Amino acid sequence: MSTATAGGAATPGRAPSGPPATPPIVKKRKSLLGTRPWLAAVFLLPALALLGALVVYPIGYSVYRSFFDASGNGFVGLDNYTEMFSDDATKTAIKNNIIWLILAPTISTALGLIFAVLTERVRWATAFKLIVFMPMAISMLAAGIIFRLVYDQDPDKGVANAMWVGVHDSFSASPPFPGAHPRPAAGLTESSNGSFTTQDAVRAGSPAAIPLVAAQRDDISGAQDAKAARPEAGKVTGTVWFDFTKGGLGKQGAIDKGEKAMADLKIEAVKDGKVVAKTTSAADGTYALPAKAEGAQLRLPTWNFSAPYNGIDWLGPSLVTPAIIGSYVWIWAGFAMVLIAAGLAGVPRELMEAARMDGANEWQVFRRVTVPLLAPVLSVVVVTLMINVMKIFDLVYIIAPGPSQDDANVLALQLFQSSFGTDVNQGLGSAIAVLLLLLVLPVMFFNLRRIRRESRR
Repeated sequence: MSTATAGGAATPGRAPSGPPATPPIVKKRKSLLGTRPWLAAVFLLPALALLGALVVYPIGYSVYRSFFDASGNGFVGLDNYTEMFSDDATKTAIKNNIIWLILAPTISTALGLIFAVLTERVRWATAFKLIVFMPMAISMLAAGIIFRLVYDQDPDKGVANAMWVGVHDSFSASPPFPGAHPRPAAGLTESSNGSFTTQDAVRAGSPAAIPLVAAQRDDISGAQDAKAARPEAGKVTGTVWFDFTKGGLGKQGAIDKGEKAMADLKIEAVKDGKVVAKTTSAADGTYALPAKAEGAQLRLPTWNFSAPYNGIDWLGPSLVTPAIIGSYVWIWAGFAMVLIAAGLAGVPRELMEAARMDGANEWQVFRRVTVPLLAPVLSVVVVTLMINVMKIFDLVYIIAPGPSQDDANVLALQLFQSSFGTDVNQGLGSAIAVLLLLLVLPVMFFNLRRIRRESRR
């Protein structure tokens, strides 16, 4: 080591003289609000006040109110909770909420996953996603009104039954004359099952007339005029017609001019309780049975006059809850699809390609690569829908008709009916509200833990 002298030569073993170097000063960056916590509190105070007024106070007051009677003056302790769990309506509501909690989020998420994966393979993916997501733009009130019409029992109004009846009628013929029946003095007796049988046995060569009444105008319009059957050797013949003339004119039991034929009626020849022959009336109302029908009684089966098939009672007691869940899935499947599609966009494609190169088929890639990588997104969707389903009210209130509303009851609807319905008991309603809060809290805590866990990554 050397130091420089005045002449410029360095002196070995000495360090250079001069003031010591000072480290650079690093300025500490201030946060947006500086170092004053009270300033943060000022900004948070309006939000906290609003949160307390709209959330904390109602929850606290509901817990307090649940210990009092309907008037709010008498303290009843836990009697409202005891009454809640002994009430059949509340038990039905709890059972239906469990059904909702299991089916609605699961089906919505599964459909969203399928749509998100399949739309990656179609050309018009954006348009398809827009169509599926569009129900989210409709309010629950409007969606309830729409599906109340969709599930209407009348096939002329309800789309669901119109489609169902169309499929059914493609494989099974509809009855030709619902509600029709023979004239009282026509010589036919009605059986307990709704069929009509002639009192006398028929003979070949002697036509048997079967006059009917009470047919609907639409079923008769366009029919041919009835024609009297001619006797045929070795055959039993006759005519089935609508024995009615406008203005009340004409002779009963006789084929008058202008009276309409009743075609496509099933006619059976019965001997000793067994059907020995059968036929169908022609377009002019005539029919013919073979010689073995000689001496038999004629029977018009119930099918001829039974009511037409009107589909399924979607809003009846047994199907009203699944039907309403179907409307919920129609609305929220698009929400699930959008979130899952966003998560799918971040999935590394290299992993999928590597699985395909290793010999995995598309189902194996979907089940063992795509779904595990989308697990965080799927959990977000399921938890969000579970919280939403626990509070379901408007769809049930609008879609379920009066006779089936008790069978479709859920906790939020029972809360409304107990607090503001016919028999007002806000103590009981508050107890139901506390129960609903307790059921929602575990799902909310799970969601908060998931959010914190992801924020630490």
